[in-house]
Amino acid sequence: MKIGFIGVGAMAQAIIQGLLRAKFVPAENILVHSAHKENYENYAAQYGLTAKATNQALAADSDLVVLAVVPAVAGDVLGEVRDQLTTEKTLISIVSGVSLSRLEELTDYNLAILRSLPNINSEFGQGMTAVAANENLTGDKEKTALALFAATGEVSELPEDQFAIFSAISGSAVAYVDFFIDALSRAGVKYGFSKETATKVAAQTTLGSAQSLLASGQTPAELIDKVCSPGGDTIAGILAMEQAGFLNSVVKGIDATIDKSTGNAK
Repeated sequence: MKIGFIGVGAMAQAIIQGLLRAKFVPAENILVHSAHKENYENYAAQYGLTAKATNQALAADSDLVVLAVVPAVAGDVLGEVRDQLTTEKTLISIVSGVSLSRLEELTDYNLAILRSLPNINSEFGQGMTAVAANENLTGDKEKTALALFAATGEVSELPEDQFAIFSAISGSAVAYVDFFIDALSRAGVKYGFSKETATKVAAQTTLGSAQSLLASGQTPAELIDKVCSPGGDTIAGILAMEQAGFLNSVVKGIDATIDKSTGNAK
């Protein structure tokens, strides 16, 4: 199986690195092309990938074609490779804001298509990806397309009208979690930790808490209660954060993210 990436920006590279880490396919079976020759050729050489001279050549030689370009050029790029996207192939789009129906209009209504929203943590096999498929993606094609993202983390099948919500609490939220870790780290520095030590402690604690939550089957509130002893330090901190508007500020951040992505920003 050969997987072709049209575009090798940050998200495409994260997925490719995740696939290489998982040994999903041999490196040479990952084909790449982008608008910037030096970028894709150097990247291919660095990791043993196969560089293709044109989008058409890449699409012709790939079983799965991953569209990883900015939304503004998606239509033009699909127009270039329309003839190469035969019904034996699968198109996977990681382009935000381009619906399945629009992808079908730009290609072939008989083509198997998977629309996806991965996040940058895919690079380390800890990604979270939302997917929605058209009716042509069935059987082995569906299994293979979903397996690609399962190799880089977790996968959630969602209706397209929930993609904006997912993007906010998974895609953008990677930055928000890092923002929280940095805040914990800076608080540690305030009380005498080095920034390096404080960041390591905060990051590992965040990682462990997330893993414990997923493994326990309990709600976040239940785990919070386990840590908060009556009259203790932790409950005092929780109440102080809430008094300062922690919960409300997080929700407002998600509101702003969704409003911006859906064109409702004020």
